[in-house]
Amino acid sequence: MQLRQKRTTVLQFISQVRAEARKIVWPSRKETWITSVMVFIMVALASLFFLAVDWGLTMFTRWLLALGS
Repeated sequence: MQLRQKRTTVLQFISQVRAEARKIVWPSRKETWITSVMVFIMVALASLFFLAVDWGLTMFTRWLLALGS
């Protein structure tokens, strides 16, 4: 059994898009500022974490290679 989909005209589509656009709730300036600061803090913490992991793996690799020589 095949289901037929009702076709949407261009005008109906534009009307539906406008109706959905009216539902958008934009964040306030304060919410945007707080979110931006939180993203910056998380990026800084992630950077420090990966710096520490990279340093640790580098030291381990150097130690391991020094054992063989």
